Amino acid sequence: MARTTPPRPVDVSVEFPELAGSARTAVRLHPVPGAPTVHDSSVGGPLLWPADEEWPVFESPGLPFMPVTTLADIRELRTLLTLPEPTPAQRLAVTRLMDGYDAEDITSSGPMPLIPVAQLYARDVPGLPFPEGTDVLQVLWLPLPDIEGCWPAVQLRWRAAAEVRQVLAEPPEPAYVELDDHVPQPCLLQPEEILEFPPLHLLGEELQQRITAWSKRASLEYQWELSVAPGWKAGGWPAEFTFRDPAEPDDELCCGECGGPVEALLTVGGGERGSGGGSWTAVELRELVEADPGAYPLAYEPTRIQIGRGYVLQFYYCLADPRHLPRTIMQ
Repeated sequence: MARTTPPRPVDVSVEFPELAGSARTAVRLHPVPGAPTVHDSSVGGPLLWPADEEWPVFESPGLPFMPVTTLADIRELRTLLTLPEPTPAQRLAVTRLMDGYDAEDITSSGPMPLIPVAQLYARDVPGLPFPEGTDVLQVLWLPLPDIEGCWPAVQLRWRAAAEVRQVLAEPPEPAYVELDDHVPQPCLLQPEEILEFPPLHLLGEELQQRITAWSKRASLEYQWELSVAPGWKAGGWPAEFTFRDPAEPDDELCCGECGGPVEALLTVGGGERGSGGGSWTAVELRELVEADPGAYPLAYEPTRIQIGRGYVLQFYYCLADPRHLPRTIMQ
């Protein structure tokens, strides 16, 4: 079932005509639990990866101090936690899996394979900056606690689907996982185009003050209800900075490879409901939770990704060359 975002409570471009020309089209990805294939746009699904192309790896920065787990154990644990009436043996298995392992017991030397985060086909998300001749964007990372910055622990691949003749059947997996919150649950996508307006921190000071004053009178939060959509999305405006000062253009907001300007590409994490009054919640999702309260909270957080204490990870791409390493910032 498709997902439909309700209309905004107010057309903010009518209240502030200077915003009318700044609207951007974004695509809410609306991930839903499923079993994606390499031919689907997905979060956490398998990638259309050529069998003869090297899989990306990253040299882990050092032996973790905390207990670690494995992808296989994460999958098993998530399955067990969905059982309505687990057996005593299954409850013991949950305890064992949640305890994890001492890093020294299962770590191995050498580079660690990255894991799939998302795959987006141009047919589903046409507004992305696909380099000429490509129609698939693939996002991978190593599920480390720190995935911010511009380094090979987070990578993009832009490719032409028609050129992949033989798909890699069994991609390599990392020997261990430090943070299961950065392992996405496989989800299919239900893309929906919406319009967004700039986050407050990108507006001039005078306009910020007028919008803030108006928001108080109207009992509507521009930040949470009228500007940028929550959840997983492609394109559009970048997320608001919620727990720290906005990044400086000459410091963080630049390509780590060439130093050039960057722009919002993908927003990862954050619940589908969002903050504030939840007016961004898709109509069908709201109906699902109302009909089955037990579906909450997984209905709103189907990918199982949590960034920090409920923030988002904003991906930025290099305007000069989208193939450069992305810039990621927790916002």
